[in-house]
Amino acid sequence: MGLFRLSGSDCTLMYQNMKSSMSGRLADLPEGREFVPQETMRAVVTDAYGMPNRLKVNQVPRPSLREHEILVRVCAAAVCRGDTYLLAGKPYLLRLSGYGLFRPLRAIPGQSFSGVIVELGSSVSAHRVGDSVYGEVSSGAFAEFVACDASRLAPKPVNASHAEAAALALSGVAALQGLRDVGRLQPGESVLINGASGSVGTLAVQIAKALGATVTAVCSTRHAERLRKMGADDIIDYTQSDYTRCGMRHDVIFDLVANHTLRDNQRALKPKGRFVAAAIPQGRGWIGPVAWMLKLAIADALSRLNFRSMFAEPNRADLEHLARMVDGGLLRPLVERRYSMFNIAQAYAHVASGHAQGSSVMEVLP
Repeated sequence: MGLFRLSGSDCTLMYQNMKSSMSGRLADLPEGREFVPQETMRAVVTDAYGMPNRLKVNQVPRPSLREHEILVRVCAAAVCRGDTYLLAGKPYLLRLSGYGLFRPLRAIPGQSFSGVIVELGSSVSAHRVGDSVYGEVSSGAFAEFVACDASRLAPKPVNASHAEAAALALSGVAALQGLRDVGRLQPGESVLINGASGSVGTLAVQIAKALGATVTAVCSTRHAERLRKMGADDIIDYTQSDYTRCGMRHDVIFDLVANHTLRDNQRALKPKGRFVAAAIPQGRGWIGPVAWMLKLAIADALSRLNFRSMFAEPNRADLEHLARMVDGGLLRPLVERRYSMFNIAQAYAHVASGHAQGSSVMEVLP
């Protein structure tokens, strides 16, 4: 199972806001286009958990702003693996974390986005109307406008398109925090990235190289050459070999797939190695994720190795750090496919297949 968010403040409940806010500060958009406040917008919505065909495009109320929020005209939003789990409502533990027990409480999905600021909440001073920004919300990004807490936004990298920036926000923060903070990856160490071809994995390969590590990427045959170009030193083709049984040992394993047991992963770690779980195995019912967390805690307590789970927490400092990496030529998000708002179900299906290379992005036409 891929990375998904279990916690975080709710930046906006867009579908509950029945009137547009006129209390924020307004100004002209770039290229002289004036932003005209409007009460409705187009958005991808769902009213039930299930398959992507439940998604549809509706005209819905435009979000109003709280004083610490920013209204962004969305240019692009990434379809992340976690979005597919939120749509399905599985594992069921997600539903208890604020997403709705029997149906989604947040009608508009989407987390990772990039766009242009059109309105500022009354207490926001670190941004300006007309700035290009990127960031993350807990839901609501698959729309023409999204309201986001100012602390979860940063200036878009100059050398990245809006599509690339949307692919960077959630996945880049996950890769950076997983390797740097949880994995404590140091220069000269070796890291294995299981699931290196996906949206988080392709960024993790590049970030690990920037941190001075030797990188082993686990992927299928068709992704190997791309990952070598991104900086992977070694490739393990999982269709030909099992990384837990090939005799290689690593200082850090960054696991984005969760398709091996913890005992198996121990064989691939050096003494005092660190295992970072950024994924949870497919489990039945409610107990699957809980059981995995318990196993991690027991393994960490009883072994000289470190076993940690991680949940990325977006913040301005890390988003700014990632932007500097992009503008410095150290990092480049990989956008595999681009979709319109009206064929978003195809994007979900592609990402859910587990065979995506890099990110899939929904582009919002003006």
